[in-house]
Amino acid sequence: MGTFGGGGRLLAGRYRLGERLGRGGMGTVWRATDELLGREVAVKELHLTDALSAAQADAQRQRTLREARTVAQLKHPNVIVLHDVVEEDERPWIVMELVDGRSLADALAADGPVAAREAARIGVAILGALRVAHARGVLHRDIKPPNVLLEAATGRVVLTDFGIAQVEGATTITETGAFVGSPEYTAPERMSGRTTGPESDLWSLGVLLCAALSGESPFRRDSLGGILHAVVYDEIRPPVAAGELLPVVRGLLERDPARRMGAAEAEGRLRAYLRTGRMPVLGRPYAPTQASVPVPAAPSAVASSSAATRIRRSFPRPSDAPDAPSPDAAQAARANRARIALMAAVAVVALAGVSAGFAALMLGGGEGDGGPGTTSGTPTGSASTRPSQRPTDADRTAPASATTQAPAPGAPAPGAPAPKTPKTPGPQGAPGSAARGTAPAGYHLVRDPAGFTLAVPDGFTRSFEPPRVFYYAPGKTFRLGVHIQDQRPDGPLGAMRASHAQGAVHYPGYRSGRVERLSRAGRPAALWEFTWNGFDAAAGPRHTYDLTWNEGDKMYDVWVSSPLGEAATGRRHFDTALGTFVRTAPESAP
Repeated sequence: MGTFGGGGRLLAGRYRLGERLGRGGMGTVWRATDELLGREVAVKELHLTDALSAAQADAQRQRTLREARTVAQLKHPNVIVLHDVVEEDERPWIVMELVDGRSLADALAADGPVAAREAARIGVAILGALRVAHARGVLHRDIKPPNVLLEAATGRVVLTDFGIAQVEGATTITETGAFVGSPEYTAPERMSGRTTGPESDLWSLGVLLCAALSGESPFRRDSLGGILHAVVYDEIRPPVAAGELLPVVRGLLERDPARRMGAAEAEGRLRAYLRTGRMPVLGRPYAPTQASVPVPAAPSAVASSSAATRIRRSFPRPSDAPDAPSPDAAQAARANRARIALMAAVAVVALAGVSAGFAALMLGGGEGDGGPGTTSGTPTGSASTRPSQRPTDADRTAPASATTQAPAPGAPAPGAPAPKTPKTPGPQGAPGSAARGTAPAGYHLVRDPAGFTLAVPDGFTRSFEPPRVFYYAPGKTFRLGVHIQDQRPDGPLGAMRASHAQGAVHYPGYRSGRVERLSRAGRPAALWEFTWNGFDAAAGPRHTYDLTWNEGDKMYDVWVSSPLGEAATGRRHFDTALGTFVRTAPESAP
């Protein structure tokens, strides 16, 4: 049986097929004319392969019809309208409203990422559609930019393609136990083969918001294995462009579905943002655990890894970087990463039937630097030979004593050119240039006696707390720190990983961390980011951005700590400090 279209084929004596609008794994969509009512419609032809037996084809058709009837009952302005289902050539054809416009995927490809307000508007619309669907026991299971339509004339957002939807109490369109969906947008619990609920659609929405804001999902990788590993294991990196939407994005991208932000709270926050331009704090702030998902009951090789179902992932700040872990701690950390890697590999096997050899590849660190099972981040040399970095950070509120000040560590040669800032997701270039003697509005340049120049926000005051320099906002709500030290054998990346490994020891509630290799003006660098509860519980949780890099014979470390609800402002201070940072000759005393 072939696919019909083009030459004006008439379906059910009523629907005249026209041009093909698109084709996916589940079917082909045609533009058509409803000759009875004189209107344009979209017609989706479901694919039934010749490999199916007659009984299988009949069961597939009955399941499709049953699910189509259910979706047709979803009445919401942001849900595609289902007009009719007809049978032709022993296959079902679904007749839907024709939305004149383009998909979100096409819009992103043509125009690039959308602004935060547009992303929030899209998010509110999809949440409204999901609220109605979930209330009727329908899980969409394939929320992604190609399945979100933007009507050209009205701007209406329409959720479409319920072709792989799961209906409560009904067998799904695919064979029982088979995976359906797009891996980049699929919740980790679905990849693990666990029973899923509405929370899985909310995860997919979180990924879609990231894609809308940045142009691609945070789990985009070069291979299927890389995508699956990223969803199940890697640190989740929301785009910098999330800005005020970050609390919602982080809440939806919670790997533990029991802790994932609910639809009502996400919609409430997004609506408030659209009204006021600011994200409200409703209830407890969300900060994902980044836990890896539990492993399904499976081969015996998996059983030993089931104890590692929850792992806190975070990143610290160089200013407070603790001592590197002991050899025993490092060995335990490597073993833990190996267990998590195995869990990710099992998810791959459950998802796509990949052979056990792929699990072995992932255990061997196939992701490259920073991947599971690698030792590239293990510090070299003994702890006694590495510079001490015990946490005396900017977040401790004890005031510095002026009598304790001493000369800063040796500084690099003067006159060095201003380094460029690293690429996303590292700090973005900030306006102003120390080399030009200018600073952005709201900031002023300081030449610090420790051996550097940078722009700090107006009203910040300096505090030298050897061996670090801090600039504090009134009340220490925002804290900018700089640390200059001799280069370490394991480099900036090793320093950040060592700090990250003991983050939970030194930072109460340490979570949501990531460490990433970057470069700054061609020199080795590493970005470290994390959320924690702060040393003062009454002040609330905090978020930190930190960049460390080698320059000259020194290792430089610049970080900003801010209240979690003002992370976007903290990021702006961070970007500005890095964009204007120039090393200078140190003075005799700081």
